[in-house]
Amino acid sequence: MQSTRLPGKSILPLAGKPLLYHVIERAKAIQQITQVVVAIPNDNENNPLADIARLCNVNIFRGSLHNVLERYFFAYNQYGGDYIVRITADNPFTDTHFASVTIKEALRTKSDLCAIKNLPLGTGVEVIASAALEEAYRHSTKPYQHEHVTPYIKEHPDTFKIHYFDVTYAKPFPSLRLTVDTQEDYILASKIYDALYTGNVFTLNDVMTFLEKNSHLVEINASIQQKPMTSHE
Repeated sequence: MQSTRLPGKSILPLAGKPLLYHVIERAKAIQQITQVVVAIPNDNENNPLADIARLCNVNIFRGSLHNVLERYFFAYNQYGGDYIVRITADNPFTDTHFASVTIKEALRTKSDLCAIKNLPLGTGVEVIASAALEEAYRHSTKPYQHEHVTPYIKEHPDTFKIHYFDVTYAKPFPSLRLTVDTQEDYILASKIYDALYTGNVFTLNDVMTFLEKNSHLVEINASIQQKPMTSHE
């Protein structure tokens, strides 16, 4: 709720439902996932997120506002799991098929951190081994490592087994942003959801087909620069 570039973005409406509702529904639709936990800051301003999570009938964990890594780790301590599939609450385009592919690849390779590297920003997931998450929690010391969850793992490839891989899919827009960080991102997301959402999860291929027919829309947020992993608010 305290996003600096787009405050309250997780409750903004997309096709008549809060953005976070769509994030949760997509998480629930991913094969292999045994439970969904919404890890929410424990301040009053973020209570609306808990209301949405209850509406979606998923688990809730309340933890640190600024130390997201701690919030993740404590949520894992409470709910368990061998692997944690990291989905951020501003990604209403997480693709359930490719998330499932990532989980299978993480299990196959026994990776500590696994992700697809050639998907549009906002559509992929990170799959983190619980032991690696604990190691990151125990040893992270820098503010950005606490805020972004996985930097410590990425910065120690000699310690962790990190596996990135590519997948094949139609990619007409190499720089496409499908996350919601800014008003421009939200405008694009709204146009896509208004066109494609009928009560069911649509796919990345559906998005690409729509944007190919409406290619002018990708210019809406084309100028937005993604913050680096080492940024800290």
